Amino acid sequence: MAEKRDYYEVLGVGKNATGDEIKKAYRNLAKKYHPDLNKAPDAEEKFKELSEAYEVLIDPDKKANYDRFGRAGAESIFGREGFRWSDFTHFSDIEDIFGRDFFGGDIFNVFFGGERRTGRTGPTRGSDLRYDLKITLEDAAFGLKTEINVHRAGVCDLCNGSGAKPGTRINTCPNCKGTSQERRERRTPFGQFVSITTCSRCHGEGRIIETPCPRCNGTGSIGRTTKISVKIPSGVESGSHLRISGEGDSGIRGGPPGDLYVVIHVQPHEFFKREGDNIFCEIPITFSQAALGDEVEVPTLKSRARIKIPPGTQTGTVFRLKGEGIFRLNGRGRGDQNVIVRVKTPEKLNNEQRELFEKLAKIGGWNVKKGILGMIIGLI
Repeated sequence: MAEKRDYYEVLGVGKNATGDEIKKAYRNLAKKYHPDLNKAPDAEEKFKELSEAYEVLIDPDKKANYDRFGRAGAESIFGREGFRWSDFTHFSDIEDIFGRDFFGGDIFNVFFGGERRTGRTGPTRGSDLRYDLKITLEDAAFGLKTEINVHRAGVCDLCNGSGAKPGTRINTCPNCKGTSQERRERRTPFGQFVSITTCSRCHGEGRIIETPCPRCNGTGSIGRTTKISVKIPSGVESGSHLRISGEGDSGIRGGPPGDLYVVIHVQPHEFFKREGDNIFCEIPITFSQAALGDEVEVPTLKSRARIKIPPGTQTGTVFRLKGEGIFRLNGRGRGDQNVIVRVKTPEKLNNEQRELFEKLAKIGGWNVKKGILGMIIGLI
């Protein structure tokens, strides 16, 4: 299997392209490669490829995930089986390009050859769900195993998903004969197109329930809260998506369940600031420590560490604690912790301290005046 091309290359746009530029590129290529307008053998595959790229790049969250993780990010979006037309969510954009009135009927069936049926008589995949999870910086650094409660649709245990009250009949719709669809052929300058619309009587079910199930009201599913285990890998950032296959809403009439997407939100830390895989913090030191040198203890993400302050250290000096930052998402090493020292100016001096500072100022050659002692101290 040929390796998939970069999404930006597929659409012919740069990484800094705006949403309007991405839409324009997709519009031009969609008109060029749509299989109903382009009879080249590879037109259908190219149209699907550019639609996959558009699905990711037009969505800010998916785009950010792809920009950071590349093909691994795409796999987290679509799964290992890759992009399917059921993953495409921008059919209104296709309607804007080609026009619903021009083609008529269900735009999905017109463009994709009925891969997704208008009606719902057959097995239907359950909906995907999103769960927003807040974690700490420490969780992001070292990873986390946790459990979340997700409210999702499950198969009704009274009617087993049929939607009908047990013991009652389910009749085939006499209008569409169970197909759930009404078809209409139409000739256009581009050839003959089939318009497929939802049956107006059964509303696409292909069947008519005499007596709906009292527990699920004929839907075949009921909501329930499920506890799901989630493993957060070390190194994740805010906006990262974790796909948990099969943990979305249950499918209808035996269809497969949807997926659960856990969106990570790393909360701000009161002491550390994160930049990529590195963290930064500030610690105060006294004039004496800065001038004479010292050894101080600083917090780390896991415990504490000691750093040596050499004599003559200036405020703003950065000391690096190698390997005390965030574990990299790909498992290759760990970032650093950068400690910035700030020399703290004393706000109040007792008489003994004032005499010592005045003496130090005189030794240094400064003309000490009572009103500018604070300025002199600031120059030391």
